[in-house]
Amino acid sequence: MDILVAGGHGKVARRLLALLAGQGHTARGLIRNPDQADDLRAVGAVPVLGDMEAAPSLEPFVAGADAVVFAAGAGPGSGPARKRTVDLGGAVKLADAAKALSVRRYVMVSSIGAENPAGGGAMQPYLEAKAEADAYVVASGLDYTIVRPGSLTDDPGTGLVTVTRTLGNRGRVPRDDVAAVLAACLSTPATIGVTFELFAGETPISAALRL
Repeated sequence: MDILVAGGHGKVARRLLALLAGQGHTARGLIRNPDQADDLRAVGAVPVLGDMEAAPSLEPFVAGADAVVFAAGAGPGSGPARKRTVDLGGAVKLADAAKALSVRRYVMVSSIGAENPAGGGAMQPYLEAKAEADAYVVASGLDYTIVRPGSLTDDPGTGLVTVTRTLGNRGRVPRDDVAAVLAACLSTPATIGVTFELFAGETPISAALRL
């Protein structure tokens, strides 16, 4: 498959791109900074240069894809305005481009707490953006999967996770395992139309995704 990952230089995204390239897919990472291109090439991915905030449409970048993954984020140092233009606006533009080009499969990296943004304290603007983005993708008619990982760590992945459709939990999960779950979702039809939380656990990924 040809898979476009928006936010291609993120810590989870680079792990995902490496996995997808290793599986023989054309793994394309959408990045804004050309200085990041070599990092993507180093993991076998194809860098795609584009600014999702500035571009009126993401169709030129989505063209040719069989699936898209939204793994972008404005980052913890950004203000509420960029949460709207990246975490919400970028996800919406990606969904619109996918629909326009008949790219059915859309996997979203969301956030724990997006089901209750008002309870997020300082995180509320971010959670509001994520909640609205998730709702937009759900309503889009695309074959979506929304993954809400727990607190991300750089611990080595184990391939063992907990997946739950009951929302509002807390826990940790290695970025390696998040990337592995995202890759598995792309080839697991049972995850279509599902929103789930993801944590470290004791169940192999393939079994945990039998939702």
